[in-house]
Amino acid sequence: MNALNRFADPVYCIMRLIVGLMLACHGAQLVLGMFGPGSDKPMMQVGGCIQLVGGFLVAFGLLTRLAAFILSGEMAVAYFMFHAKQNFFPILNKGELAVFYCWVFLFMVFYGPGRWSIDTLIGKGKAASVTP
Repeated sequence: MNALNRFADPVYCIMRLIVGLMLACHGAQLVLGMFGPGSDKPMMQVGGCIQLVGGFLVAFGLLTRLAAFILSGEMAVAYFMFHAKQNFFPILNKGELAVFYCWVFLFMVFYGPGRWSIDTLIGKGKAASVTP
């Protein structure tokens, strides 16, 4: 199983891309009405904007930790404001996706952007310019 360790970061980066794009799709639905009916509620529109922009930032690895932190918080707020009112358990209140996104983004805060990200490309450029 240790042979799989060399694939951990590339697979993480692919997961980051997919999760970020999936959340951006939710945001596009709420704000732009793409992929289904949008929302006319101001709070949902703000949440959709955060999801759309933050999803793209996470997907491409730009300001990854900050975006993931904000998105994790947004998903926690979404769960407790909208889902937990009906029932505490996610399976009963249809809040599984909010809980999942909350914890995945919290993990990304601690793991970072990974090797395949704009953050890493920018960091390499700075490191190269500092060394003589």
